[in-house]
Amino acid sequence: MAGAFPHGFRWGAATAAYQIEGAAREGGRGESIWDRFSHTPGKVVHGDTGDIACDAYHRWPADIGIMRELGLQAYRFSTGWSRVVPTGRGGANREGLDSYDKLVDGLLAAGIEPWVTLYHWDMPQALEDAGGWPNRETADWFAEYTDAVTRRLGDRVQHWITINEPWCVAFLGYLMGVHAPGRTNLKNSVAASHTTLLAHGKAMEVIRGNVKDARAGITLNLSHIYPLGDLEQDERAAQLADGFTNRWFLDPVFGRGYPQDMVDLFGEAAPDVQPGDLDIITRPTDFLGINTYQPSYVRHDPNGMLGQVGTVHVDGEYTAMDWIVKPEGFFDLLKRVHDDYAPAHIVVTENGSAWNDPAPVAGRVADPRRVAYLHGHLLAARDAIEAGVPLDGYFAWSLLDNFEWAEGYTKRFGITYVDFATQERTIKDSGRFFAETIRANGENL
Repeated sequence: MAGAFPHGFRWGAATAAYQIEGAAREGGRGESIWDRFSHTPGKVVHGDTGDIACDAYHRWPADIGIMRELGLQAYRFSTGWSRVVPTGRGGANREGLDSYDKLVDGLLAAGIEPWVTLYHWDMPQALEDAGGWPNRETADWFAEYTDAVTRRLGDRVQHWITINEPWCVAFLGYLMGVHAPGRTNLKNSVAASHTTLLAHGKAMEVIRGNVKDARAGITLNLSHIYPLGDLEQDERAAQLADGFTNRWFLDPVFGRGYPQDMVDLFGEAAPDVQPGDLDIITRPTDFLGINTYQPSYVRHDPNGMLGQVGTVHVDGEYTAMDWIVKPEGFFDLLKRVHDDYAPAHIVVTENGSAWNDPAPVAGRVADPRRVAYLHGHLLAARDAIEAGVPLDGYFAWSLLDNFEWAEGYTKRFGITYVDFATQERTIKDSGRFFAETIRANGENL
């Protein structure tokens, strides 16, 4: 149909275990770095924690009912490492695996395809105490955890994502200290970035061995970088910002090794790349998952990031996260990744926006700016497909309002409103819009 997305395009929504599950001390679950971080005074807005979150550990049948009402074809969720292997090493926790077993069966019974993310930031605290992601042994422990999950679920789950947003894991968690575990050391953060990629590669081998006809990849958070200013140093600033944000992970995953300009910039903090490491990192993937929310605008600033990069707040509409709404940046990013790296398949595994949504009135939540955000970005996605980008799917972030990491419960990304006091769910206008888009395969845009 004219204007529709390609036949077989995958429509879904995404969540993460710590952000929605709750049941922090149930079912044999161990302590995660986010449990420790969120319970540390001053780390999360209002001292919020994920102890209860959306209580999805208990309310998953109702949440599947919402997915069915929305017409979702796929649901991307994460398994909690600390729920499956409470101390990160050793035997798996049967209760934890049982909980994901039931969720997968429930999804399949509802005709919804499960997409499992193996790591969405909830490392067992015991492993952080043993060195965390800067410790390269963590990659082997992650492979063991991957083995436990894929052996249990691999007979029914075909689609797998190894690591979600290694940039955030490494740099927000170990350099800027604004996410768990809250460390602030450049060398540790760069080491963590290398270990997460090693873990990805080792997990890919495990998935291939345990899951027949698996479709597996990694999800990177990427942002198109625009230089502001015509000076050569502004272009250089944009190049470095792109290296730090995008190429540091894209290049090794796609067989180019770490970008030399960034290795030079990191200097003594550059990762210890041992023989065979890059071969592990470049193990073939079936798709590249991309999480993206906004582009970035930069110019030269000797007092800025990396000693050269200043981020510029340009004119435009901004979300509650102070992220600019620019669908053209979404298009340019998809086109750039296709042109420069040529992944066989791309899936947008997260895209969405936070707004100060009103409480439900008569069963309705009016969120027109999220509707407009979705509309603009889905049009850009369709334009990218028409420009030759092999985009196979789009997962809205997020199915539910949830625990938004260091922002606690102050930021709502959901296409479903959650009253955290009562746990009542209400599909927002954006959810209704998304449901109609799925039904029409985009022809309503």
